Amino acid sequence: MRNQIEFIVHGKYALFTDPISRIGGEKFTYQVPTYQALKGVVESIYWKPTLVWVIDEVRIMNPIQTEVKAMRPTKYQNETNDLMYYTYLRNPAYQVRAHFEFNENRPDLAYDRNEHKHHNIAKRAVERGGRRDIYLGTRECQGYVEACVFGSGEGFYDHYGELSFGHMFHGFTYPDEGDSESFQARLWTPVMKEGVIQFKRPEDCDIIRTIRSDSMKEFKQGVNFTSVEEEYSLIMEEGEQ
Repeated sequence: MRNQIEFIVHGKYALFTDPISRIGGEKFTYQVPTYQALKGVVESIYWKPTLVWVIDEVRIMNPIQTEVKAMRPTKYQNETNDLMYYTYLRNPAYQVRAHFEFNENRPDLAYDRNEHKHHNIAKRAVERGGRRDIYLGTRECQGYVEACVFGSGEGFYDHYGELSFGHMFHGFTYPDEGDSESFQARLWTPVMKEGVIQFKRPEDCDIIRTIRSDSMKEFKQGVNFTSVEEEYSLIMEEGEQ
């Protein structure tokens, strides 16, 4: 597929929080990463409002193992600490395949739609481990990105067959990627086949619910936006030096 990147992301721990477990404060991780979590990883590698990243598939490389940790977060009602138990994934590693499309809700940024330069910058960012810090679900779970060929190497679930994870959170649809006027949440039922989960596109999810009305953020060149042409020129200058 055009505009595609492939990489492996790994870390010591991950916490892809099940929303149900947030109510009591004791967070419990999903067994596999959500679409939204992986999209966050990709956007930390490279993102512009001109683009919309689509996560195509993820390959689970290591066995799904959990570890419980005692935490002392701040209480909701005051500033004292409480004792909570968080359940993390241990030693997670995922091969990810994703591609970008131009954001049709941003006609004001049409001048920035240089497919070739965006793709080159994204691939370069993958090779360098991303532009921003990578997190696996939550900030305390540091992740690391490396370029790879999707499907290479041996994965723990390569010959496992088929496994369903039931209803899971898929992701959020922000106004600038949806109907331009509402913030939505999506649910779906992922199925892992031979270690690989192929994601549905956001608009094809089983359940989509509107959370609230919202509006798109405005971007202006020279104020809070830099065109890909300027970025690409700077990168080429750095490479020559």
